[in-house]
Amino acid sequence: MEHKIRRTDRAISENEARAILQQGEYGVLSTASADGQPYGLPLNYCYVNDALYFHCAAGGHKIENIKANNRVSFTVVGKTQVLPDKFTSKYDSAIVFGRATEMLGAEKQKALIEVLKKYSPGHMESGMKTIENYEDKVRVYKISIEALTGKANK
Repeated sequence: MEHKIRRTDRAISENEARAILQQGEYGVLSTASADGQPYGLPLNYCYVNDALYFHCAAGGHKIENIKANNRVSFTVVGKTQVLPDKFTSKYDSAIVFGRATEMLGAEKQKALIEVLKKYSPGHMESGMKTIENYEDKVRVYKISIEALTGKANK
């Protein structure tokens, strides 16, 4: 799957795109159902060892879609600033294309700890207890990055 960025003047390097993934607060996961119906939803994630990880409930729309077709995209928008008088916005963004697979065992545990470190770093002890209490009730997915693009209007 090779998609060229139309506005090549706004393309950023892969390293800059990875920095956006590292620093992003949330992203939008896009999936498609077995019949091709698109579905996008915002969610928390972490970027570790050149992969994205997210956790979710044990069932639902995104899991059904991933089971039917594990090819996904994930978009993170970094800094933005609307410029009303110029009829544009400043922004930076990264889009990941890859495959989502469920993580089990030690890798699932590591991913949950990374999410905890990112979003609740001052609450590690109580967060670890929460992970223990809910580990069997949540699923963790890894998005293996097959392609990464980034754009910015600075």
